[in-house]
Amino acid sequence: MRVLRAFLRPGWVVLALVVVAFAVACFWVLAPWQLGKNGRTEHQNDLIKSAVSKAAVPIDTVYPGSGPVPTDTEWREVSVTGDYLPEAQAVVRLRSVDDSPAFEVLTPFRTSDGRIFVVNRGYVRPQQGTALPPVTAAPTGTTSIDARIRQPEGTSPGKGPRTESGVLQVYTIDPAVLGRTVGLTTMPAYLQLSSGQPGSLAEIPIPQLDSGPYLSYGLQWIAFGVMAPLGLLYFVRSEIRHRRAANAARAETAERIRTGAAPPDALESAALAESALSERAARARQRRKELTSASSTGMGQTRVRGTIGAGPDQAVAGEDRVRGKLADRYGD
Repeated sequence: MRVLRAFLRPGWVVLALVVVAFAVACFWVLAPWQLGKNGRTEHQNDLIKSAVSKAAVPIDTVYPGSGPVPTDTEWREVSVTGDYLPEAQAVVRLRSVDDSPAFEVLTPFRTSDGRIFVVNRGYVRPQQGTALPPVTAAPTGTTSIDARIRQPEGTSPGKGPRTESGVLQVYTIDPAVLGRTVGLTTMPAYLQLSSGQPGSLAEIPIPQLDSGPYLSYGLQWIAFGVMAPLGLLYFVRSEIRHRRAANAARAETAERIRTGAAPPDALESAALAESALSERAARARQRRKELTSASSTGMGQTRVRGTIGAGPDQAVAGEDRVRGKLADRYGD
């Protein structure tokens, strides 16, 4: 019970609460966050691997309607026939391809069944800083293209379309927002044009199939969540052992005092320590006593009494008597 009361002190209570909160965060927040990112990345990689290994199919076989794009359909290569709408073209600014700045060119494409898809034709490099270079126009007339289905990126607040230098520019690929801007009803998905297709520019590479460090990060958070309580238990066990050892030492000392039994070395050490202290104290007392006695004796004996007309022999005799007494007391 006494040990339990020791762990109810504020310091131990706060430490326990911090460790529990940290462990809960590791197991239910941090580790799932990283493992979830790893799962999504691996799923994306699996979709890309499966898509690039298959030949292009008509778009109606994988995306026949106009609703949201199924997740297992993204990156699938499809073939579609229709015509470009270059008058509604836009560019995506602030993009990076192979670690270099780029503009991506978006041109709506009306299919033969009347649906309109935004087609990402590829990218061009800026010229003279961030200036948009001339963009090769999309072909006119009925065209058949192969492209990959992509999910929309959405639009961030305050990052809507704008016109600069006579060119419509956007920050993300959001077909719905772009369609409203140019007055077209576009499909939620957009198409990323494959290399060598009519109207294609520099090809945007497929993402690298790398899961990243998320799995190792998630396992590390799990390890931290396990280590934190174990560390607390280690310190608690050490504290209990220390207190038990201290209590046992006190009990043993009390028992020795009661019975008078003690190891020889302990008795010898205690005796030597006590003797040394007593001897030093005795010498100090004797030294103080001698100094006090010498001071009082000297003052009384060095006072020379005489009468008028007495010679120096009497004073010398008084001093000789003082020296003799000091010699008798302290030695020559």
